[in-house]
Amino acid sequence: MAARFHHLSRDDRETLSRLKDARIPVRKIAAQLGRHPSTIYRELRRNYMHDEEPFFRGYFPNVAQKYAAKRRAPGRKLMRNPDLAARVVDGLRKSWSPEQIAGRMRQSGDQRVCHETIYRYVYGDEGKRQELYRLLPWSRRRRRPRGGRKPRGLQIPHPNCVGQRPPTISERIDFGHWEGDLVIFRKQFGKSNLTSLVERKSRFVALWRNTSRTSAGVMAGIEAKLGPLPSSLRQTITFDRGTEFAAYATLRSRMGMESYFCEPKSPWQKGGVENLNGRLRRFLPLDTDIASLPVKAIEAVSAKLNDTPRKCLGYRTPREVLEENLALHGANDDGSSEVGLAPPRMKW
Repeated sequence: MAARFHHLSRDDRETLSRLKDARIPVRKIAAQLGRHPSTIYRELRRNYMHDEEPFFRGYFPNVAQKYAAKRRAPGRKLMRNPDLAARVVDGLRKSWSPEQIAGRMRQSGDQRVCHETIYRYVYGDEGKRQELYRLLPWSRRRRRPRGGRKPRGLQIPHPNCVGQRPPTISERIDFGHWEGDLVIFRKQFGKSNLTSLVERKSRFVALWRNTSRTSAGVMAGIEAKLGPLPSSLRQTITFDRGTEFAAYATLRSRMGMESYFCEPKSPWQKGGVENLNGRLRRFLPLDTDIASLPVKAIEAVSAKLNDTPRKCLGYRTPREVLEENLALHGANDDGSSEVGLAPPRMKW
């Protein structure tokens, strides 16, 4: 039977003890446990009790399990070797990561230690006593589970992936297709943020403040801004996979807007709003106290962007292009053709 490379369990050790007491040869024991014979020999050698009293000599599964667990204690190799531990701590004080320390030791051909052993030592009792976690790149008091974080993005149905979006949207042939995102500011200013929308063909911009990142609030803001427009100007919207867009289904049920989502780690698939966010930082940098910024100031920024000539539009403004489309193909619900997403043109 092929060897399995994992530690012996308590049940394995109990079986080993029972078969050994029955004087079964080691090779037969190994075959029954599905291990290599050298594994069984090593287990007996390392965990066999040698006592002066005959009654306390032999292989006892509970004692063997205790010995094995002790050897696998966090950072045990470094605990047994103070010189090696000192070298590791010296590397940490040089701002080296555990992987850099382990790699450097392998390169020197001297003593070796796995980076995982270093992490276990840092977060073990001795490492906690010395507060070695402070020397790690991110200085986290507690170690995150191995394997990284659980995926935080949305699980998007296949029909809502950006690859299923009609080609006319990608080619910017029709009006009414939007891209949306959240613009975040520094944490010391609270949880307030901006929702940014851009219409793909006209590059028309809509901005407004949210008091939190809850999906219900974000979707309510989109409905309030795009709801008054004719249905031809609110056909689809493209987001990334942030949890703030989890309630996207409400846009279809309330306004008939279909939502599409970028592939993971592919923000370029909604390049229009990414470009907008970059241009927006000129007027609203990262350290803006967005929570205390007057609403009129935010509206003034969107008006400035919508009244700026764009090369991609033949040096017309986004407002001119969108209002021209409204005049040709439809009006707002109140019968007007004025775009109600921003205040009238302002003099700058």
